[in-house]
Amino acid sequence: MAVRTRGAFLVGIGSWGPLESSEARYAEIGREMLVTGDWLHPRLLGIQHFHKPPFTYWLTAASLTIFGPHAAGVRILPVLAVLLQVLLMYKLGELLFKGDRARALAAAIVYGSLPVVLISALNVTTDAYLATLESAATYGILRYYAGGQIRWLYLFWLGLGLAFLTKGPVGFILPLMAIISHYFKQNSERKQARRPFTVHHLLGFGLFVLVGLSWYLYLVAENPAFIRYFLFEHTVERFANANTFNRAKPWWFYLVLAPATSLPWSVALLAQVVRIRWAEVPQIWRNVLIFWVLIPLVFFSLSSSKLLLYVLPIFPGMALLTVYYLGRCTEAQLFRWYVGIVAFFGVLLGVLCLAPVLAAAFNSPFTLRPFMAAVPAAGVVVLVITLTLWEQVRVAPRLLAATAIFTLTLLLAAKPILHQNELAANGTRPLADLLRQRKLTERPLLVYNELLPSLAFELGKLPVSLNDGNHNLNRETQFETDKRWQQNLIYLADSTQLPSLTWMLRQRPVLLVKGELSPERQWLRPYFKQHEKLGKWTVWY
Repeated sequence: MAVRTRGAFLVGIGSWGPLESSEARYAEIGREMLVTGDWLHPRLLGIQHFHKPPFTYWLTAASLTIFGPHAAGVRILPVLAVLLQVLLMYKLGELLFKGDRARALAAAIVYGSLPVVLISALNVTTDAYLATLESAATYGILRYYAGGQIRWLYLFWLGLGLAFLTKGPVGFILPLMAIISHYFKQNSERKQARRPFTVHHLLGFGLFVLVGLSWYLYLVAENPAFIRYFLFEHTVERFANANTFNRAKPWWFYLVLAPATSLPWSVALLAQVVRIRWAEVPQIWRNVLIFWVLIPLVFFSLSSSKLLLYVLPIFPGMALLTVYYLGRCTEAQLFRWYVGIVAFFGVLLGVLCLAPVLAAAFNSPFTLRPFMAAVPAAGVVVLVITLTLWEQVRVAPRLLAATAIFTLTLLLAAKPILHQNELAANGTRPLADLLRQRKLTERPLLVYNELLPSLAFELGKLPVSLNDGNHNLNRETQFETDKRWQQNLIYLADSTQLPSLTWMLRQRPVLLVKGELSPERQWLRPYFKQHEKLGKWTVWY
């Protein structure tokens, strides 16, 4: 079952193109790294882009080299990263459950079934890699505390360095909380021997500096302006000012979304936390709840910039706690949870079976062909047959088997939906296919008021972005050494760039417009004789 679930992660991951905005950025920056050969200065559509450290871009470029320049090549490594997270969850479970492999396996299965984890596996961002590296660093330091082997201390520092090279200081959250929780108010029977400070701690810190800070130090040596850029604009401003990257969400955003994206396990966890007296919970599990879940959740909630996957570091703690609290249940209590959770799985798969009918009945903008219902229907059949005929008496194995079947089915069902709805999901492969069919790919490509790295990735060429007031197109050009960036970005309000645009318009370009041209830009239309509609897009040529 575990092998089949791993396969479900990988099947069909290239059936839809990179989606805007985050996934497309990472895919295109990785592609441009390969084209330019410059691995130290990430570029997005020809302009240097330092919003994130480069490790995710490096991995993307490496993946494209190994697996090929296509969407599957972009997604294979993030999927493998999530599978590695599941393995690390098993190893962390072994540590915290004191060698109980059954509970460790349960924690790994619960974690791998969380909707938020599945989303991270199918969406290329820094967060899947960051969660993997944080889990590795956490496992390294806890394993070092448990046994004292030096190699685990080096794994901690290496994981921490790579996490810093992936997303900066936020990569410290889970490992730091694990260290604090290890030493916080240990009772007499769990008191931990403090490991002595040795030369290996210094060497490990040196490894962190070499791995985690070398790229930053190189850029600062190249241009001292990067000090303020990294420390203020991409640390303080990102945390304190939501308008910096237009990711403003209310303070309660994660308090609602974190439980919602970990259903049905979040319901079981919250119910058991409320039901069991705090005094009956061992200190180690109190610490996991406080330091692995609640404090990081408060920290991320205080940040003004919020996206769902930012809180991935809290979910290992949630999975471990879920297994701990459900493990305290009697067989009768666990059976009631089993019935409720399996019913939830069945209802969700049933809704997916009916999705094509519901989409047609309610005029949904999504395309759901009838055959799409075959996968969830098969999942329901397998679930019913397995749980009916399997002669397993204990409830826990049956619950875990149901979870694995549901996860496998959900993964297989989601991919055809994404394939059928690329335009609605902000993909541009259908646009690229149209341009190829009309033999327009050799012409200059103009994109009106939208940032479309996904199209650049699909076509393997850079478009010219026409910025007509879209803040997402305001690029940071202060680190460019010359004006060549203007070949890829034209500010329509800047009269000095209009001659370049006029020259391009005489080269028989293709113009892509999402929606309509503004009234002030209707003067562009006479340069194009034909147009075709595709979803919300109009292709002028």
